[in-house]
Amino acid sequence: MKKYIIYIGILAAGLFSGWFFFGNPSAKEAIHNHDEVVENEMWTCSMDPQIMLPEPGSCPICGMDLIPMESESDGLGADQFKLTKNAMALANVQTSIVRKGMYEDNVIKLSGKIVENENNMTVQTAHFSGRIEKLFISSVGDKIKIGQLLAHIYSPELFAAQQELITAYSLKKSQPALYEAVRSKLKKWKLSEQQINSIEVSKKPITNFPVYANVSGIVSDKMVEEGNHIMEGTPLLKISNLNTVWANFDVYENQIALFKLGQEVRVTTNAYPNKEFKAKVSFIDPILDTKTRTVKLRVVLNNKEDIFKPGMFVEGKINGLKSSEEHILMIPSSSVLWTGKRSVVYLKINPEEPVFEMIEVMLGNKIGENYEVLMGLNHGDEIVTNGTYTIDAAAQLQGKKSMMNKEGGEVISEHKH
Repeated sequence: MKKYIIYIGILAAGLFSGWFFFGNPSAKEAIHNHDEVVENEMWTCSMDPQIMLPEPGSCPICGMDLIPMESESDGLGADQFKLTKNAMALANVQTSIVRKGMYEDNVIKLSGKIVENENNMTVQTAHFSGRIEKLFISSVGDKIKIGQLLAHIYSPELFAAQQELITAYSLKKSQPALYEAVRSKLKKWKLSEQQINSIEVSKKPITNFPVYANVSGIVSDKMVEEGNHIMEGTPLLKISNLNTVWANFDVYENQIALFKLGQEVRVTTNAYPNKEFKAKVSFIDPILDTKTRTVKLRVVLNNKEDIFKPGMFVEGKINGLKSSEEHILMIPSSSVLWTGKRSVVYLKINPEEPVFEMIEVMLGNKIGENYEVLMGLNHGDEIVTNGTYTIDAAAQLQGKKSMMNKEGGEVISEHKH
């Protein structure tokens, strides 16, 4: 009897299991939904969004737990990404249509640099051979005045010529031609009348001969040191007169026709942000720099107050320009991100949906708060003009091409569909 009760219990359990799995619709639905999740859901890492795996687990890069991946990016290109409308609103992301503007009645801004006025540079050279016994210039940047003692030079050749002068001076009346020839020889070595007369009177040759500055200015290059042996014509110092300096500005190739000699330029510098200095265009380089596709535009600045330092960055502004082309493509400066030499913007791909992609652009001159676009955009394109850094951060998080990731991220996956 006991055996029959066991058999009946087993049969009842079997019938209940069959009804639960095959007759209960809710169980079927649960099983179906579970299979669907396993088949379709992908998992990613919040720290390494390029990771895409078909099941939960740990990130193979950082070890963090994977999270379900949003499916909003279905159908997008490799470098395109999508934001939710809520995220757009929270970040105050705004876009604008790229339009064509004109230069007329606008201000164009040029970037430049202060350099020495090459017309006011002098190289102090040695007029006779010898050895530098003493150099009285300590370093580059020293101020010197005309007639200032620069160095003592020992010159066997000059020492012998002084002895000839002393001998010829004693024979001045009997051999005046010889006397004049010796004096002329010393004058060719740039000895002054006063120095020659002093040697004749003292009847003693100078062993270490003094060298004096020919001009006043700032030592911009020191080419010798004490103890150096030099030849006639050897450069000793480069001396720059900084009473006037040059400001060199870069002008892009397609804008050369906008500029001409004599145009007024207003120059500003970060060192004196509240001051503006007016100057005239004095030179436009006839040779184009093939690497930067620019030419140098130069103005001469008065620098008697020692305001401008060579190497200082400056900005030039020119009013009332009229373009040789009727229309120029312009974008706001707020839309541009700079990374090294690259300038990038974010293009809205879909006018109906917040789908974006980073593209590189080539910019020209800055006009007011806008940049001229030379390459990369077309009239009518829609770009991000506010919240650009937020968009870039979203691109980085999704492993897309961004300011810091030029090539974009490759998706890591262990499962192929």
